[in-house]
Amino acid sequence: MAIPFFKEIKIGSYLVKQKLLGRKRYPLVLMLEPLFRCNLACVGCGKIDYPDAILNRRMSAQECWDAADECGAPMVAIPGGEPLIHKEIGEIVRGLVERKKFVSLCTNALLLEKKLDLFEPSPYLFFSVHLDGLKDHHDKAVSQKGVFDRAVSAIKAAKARGFTVNVNATIFDGHAAEDIAKFLDFTTELGVGVSMSPGYAYERAPDQEHFLNRTKTKKLFRDVFALGKGKKWNFMHSGLFLDFLAGNQNFECEPWGMPARNIFGWQKPCYLLGEGYTKTFKELMETTDWDTYGTGKYEKCADCMAHCGYEPTAANAAVSNPFKALKVSLFGIKTEGPMAPEIDMSKQRPAQYVFSSEVQKRLSEIRADEAKAAEAKAAKLAAATADAKSAQSASTAA
Repeated sequence: MAIPFFKEIKIGSYLVKQKLLGRKRYPLVLMLEPLFRCNLACVGCGKIDYPDAILNRRMSAQECWDAADECGAPMVAIPGGEPLIHKEIGEIVRGLVERKKFVSLCTNALLLEKKLDLFEPSPYLFFSVHLDGLKDHHDKAVSQKGVFDRAVSAIKAAKARGFTVNVNATIFDGHAAEDIAKFLDFTTELGVGVSMSPGYAYERAPDQEHFLNRTKTKKLFRDVFALGKGKKWNFMHSGLFLDFLAGNQNFECEPWGMPARNIFGWQKPCYLLGEGYTKTFKELMETTDWDTYGTGKYEKCADCMAHCGYEPTAANAAVSNPFKALKVSLFGIKTEGPMAPEIDMSKQRPAQYVFSSEVQKRLSEIRADEAKAAEAKAAKLAAATADAKSAQSASTAA
């Protein structure tokens, strides 16, 4: 459960400050998606299910910096899509590091070795390479052979250049605890930290059969942690979040802890669930009906135990109840006995399927912007042509 001490101190200080200021809702990590385009098509991902007109859109470097300033979170995670496709990614990261933001650049690593020269090692920057397991499992998950080997090669190259590298794994149903344990052994040998999160059931993901429900998630992680007794796996999570995954904590989701900003704006209510957008972070915080989302409140959230909703809860719990966090740190994660009571699902509101209408709305906005740009370009060209004719006429007359 080793999080770098320097980072731990700075983020811990930020959390304490928010508590002292009496703030109930505040961001911990900005989930910044400067594009949706990716060079893989993973079966469990719903992020690339957009028309080309949307996949071709990018946030500018200035928009990314403005989002970080506006949000104020001490850490910025840059997922996607594949961020290394973005032509300004080096500039984006540089600007965030200059702002003393901890930057987690998430990547499938296919372009990482080629792009390393765009970055400089820094205590504020680490690469988070997507690996869903060992070779056969990962290559199947990303629907392309050879990706695991290329990712491992890139990790070694980045580490050799002085960069901090972690890996992130999305866990789906059917991934045996023994295989996950072997994967964690491998990350230890590779010398990288690891984060794990159960996959969220994106409604448009190609594979809908292998998302874990909460009961399976807890049982699976208990089995994994039991196999890890005595081993020094380097998790990049708080102990309480891992304890939650094992069914020992009855946390509720705090989606405002990891707000998402992408090409559409600020996404309501969280990184994984898009049900509308706002133009500003302030508007996101003030107009989102937070009490209507989360497990037990909304059908789409029923099985979610993802880090982006529950890691902020765990972090806040550690500040509010340090003895609980200390207990987990000293005695480890309980892998036997009764689990914490499950959240009551009987009063959750039914799911609303608004993805298609949101996409159409954004497409209409894009087309309107393109039409305005075309009109402005045509008007500029017409004015230039008129000026040229006028100048030619004046020259002829002279």
